[in-house]
Amino acid sequence: MNKHTACLHGIAALVLTALATPAQAEDDERPVTATVGGRLHLDFATFDNDDRGKRNKNDTEIRRAWVDVSGKFFAVDYKMEADFSGDRVEAKDVYISRSFGTAGKLTVGQFKQYYSLDDRTSSNYGSFLERGNAAITLAPLYRLGVSWQANPGDFTWAASIYSLESIDAWQVKGRAAGGRVTWAPSPSAGDVLHLGVSLAREAYDNPGANGAPALRISPRPAGHLSDESRLRLVDFSAGRDTDVNKWSLEYAQVKGPLSWQGEFSGATFDDGSQRGDVMAAYGALGWFVTGETRSYDSKTGRFARIKDIRHKLGAFELALRYDQMRGAQHLNGQPDLRDGSTEAWTLAGNWYMRDNLRFMLNVIQSRNRDRLTSTTLDNTRAVTGRLQFDF
Repeated sequence: MNKHTACLHGIAALVLTALATPAQAEDDERPVTATVGGRLHLDFATFDNDDRGKRNKNDTEIRRAWVDVSGKFFAVDYKMEADFSGDRVEAKDVYISRSFGTAGKLTVGQFKQYYSLDDRTSSNYGSFLERGNAAITLAPLYRLGVSWQANPGDFTWAASIYSLESIDAWQVKGRAAGGRVTWAPSPSAGDVLHLGVSLAREAYDNPGANGAPALRISPRPAGHLSDESRLRLVDFSAGRDTDVNKWSLEYAQVKGPLSWQGEFSGATFDDGSQRGDVMAAYGALGWFVTGETRSYDSKTGRFARIKDIRHKLGAFELALRYDQMRGAQHLNGQPDLRDGSTEAWTLAGNWYMRDNLRFMLNVIQSRNRDRLTSTTLDNTRAVTGRLQFDF
C-alpha cells in the first residue's frame, strides 16, 4: 500500500468513527431494515460489417444481473450491490452513508463517482442501450472513496476523494478527486431545464508496469458487443506515472413528451514524456409517442423512472443520438503519433410494458477514422436489443 492510498484509508477510518456516533434513528421501532432490489438486462446484437477491419460476430449476452440489499443499520444507511452476469461476481455499490439534514450526506465505501448526466442516469432509465462514448470511457465509475453530497434549493453538488482501486480491481493504483454541480430551476413534471458541470483529477501510478493495467481509451462505437470495432484513441502503458484531468458540461430539457440533451466532455493525459487529448460530444432527442414525459430527480440531478403510463399496452418512446469522440497523442515536442475519431448515429425505440419492464431496440451506424492518413478504418451497422426488468 503506497502512502497516498494509506492516507485515503486513514481518512475513511476517521469518517467511519464519526458515522458510528450515536444518533436518533428515523424509526426507533425499526433500527435495522433491509430491502432487496435488482435488475436483469438480456441483450442481443447483429452486425453488418464492411470489409475494413475485423468482423464483429452476432451474439447475445446477459449484460447485467444485479442484486442489491439496502436499508438502514441504526444511525447509518447502507447498500450492497453485486453483478452476477460475468465469469465472476463483481461488486458495484458497497457503502454506508449518513444524512445530516439540509447540510448534506456523507458516504464511505465503494460507490459510483459523480461525473456527467449520462453516466449518473441509471442504465434502467436511459433512452439507449449504451451510454455515450465519454460516459463509457472517461467516467470514473465505481471506486473506493469518501464523498459529500447536498441539494440546496435548485442546485445539487457532490464532491469525493477516491482511490483508483475498486473492490474487484486492486491492480489499478492511484488517487483522485472529483465533483459535480447541477442546476435545475423549479423543475416540474414535463418541464425541466438542467445544466451541470463535472470535474475530476486522477493520478495513476505506473500504468502498464508492476502488474498495473495500461491506461487506454478505446470506445466501442457500435455497442457493447462490437469489440472488433474498437478504436484506440490514446494509450499510456510505458509505466510512467500519468496525470489525467477530466471535465464534462451538461445540458438537458424536458417539454411534455419531448426531451433533448447534450454533453461536451474532454480529458488530458500527461506522463511527463507524452501527452494525450480526448474530446467528445453527443446530442440526443427523445419523444414519447404515447404522451408520457421523462421523469427527473431534482435531488440528484439526473433522469429517473417513467411515471404514469397512460395506455394499457404501455408507453412507446423514440430517440435519436449523434455521438462522436476524437483522440490525439504525441511525444513532447513531436508531431502526433496517433489521431483518430469515431462517430455513431443511433435510432432507438423503447416499449415500456410497465414502468419496470421494457423492450429496447437500437439501430446504429458507426464509423472510425484515422485522421493522420485520412482513411476510414471501420464502418459498421448494428441492430441491438434488450429485454429489461428491474425491481
